[in-house]
Amino acid sequence: MAYKICVTIAEKTPKKLIQAVKKAIKKSNYVEIRFDFLNPSQIPESLELVKRYLKRSVCTLRPKSEGGKFSGTEKERLAILKLITEYNPFLLDVEYNTLRKNNQFTKYIKKSSTDLLVSWHNFKKTPDYSALNKVLNKMTKFSKNVKIVTTARSTNDSSRVLSLYNSASKLNLIAFSMGEHGKMSRILCLFLGSPYTYVSLGKAIAPGQFSLDEIKSVIKI
Repeated sequence: MAYKICVTIAEKTPKKLIQAVKKAIKKSNYVEIRFDFLNPSQIPESLELVKRYLKRSVCTLRPKSEGGKFSGTEKERLAILKLITEYNPFLLDVEYNTLRKNNQFTKYIKKSSTDLLVSWHNFKKTPDYSALNKVLNKMTKFSKNVKIVTTARSTNDSSRVLSLYNSASKLNLIAFSMGEHGKMSRILCLFLGSPYTYVSLGKAIAPGQFSLDEIKSVIKI
């Protein structure tokens, strides 16, 4: 069985972005375009450059409060997310907290033809299973596509996140842990049902992330 991968693209200019997308899409199933690495004024131009690849793209505009680079106002960010929605990407990654706090925005996304990936990150630790499962259940109210990522301080932490797959048979769940202790969970999640895992073209974008070449040497892609 061949497993699927998604290459994270985090470039700072439209030109470098399209170059990276073209390179990654030849070697992977999907790309995650981190629009928050761009100057907000460059995002419309970038969307036009990459629009032919958006059917295989997970689009993300992560704010600083969620570990991203976007430093504008939340009103500006929501407006850009709406613009991205109009291009109908494969998935639009929006944080659980964003959806929970912005009812009108959430209704707008749900009425669109764009599939939503609701995500939740914990950059400090891995909560206990009960807390993780509670968050998971709340997230499913917004979408069947769910992403839960925590920071692992031990291998037990990453095992706890992976155990979420036991109660996620009807979901497209992406769950793994960041950091060295969570590194293998980025591979093991595929065997447990994750639709894909995230990799980099070269240098890791997130702690513990495998490169495209590294993961291809380990599993069949």
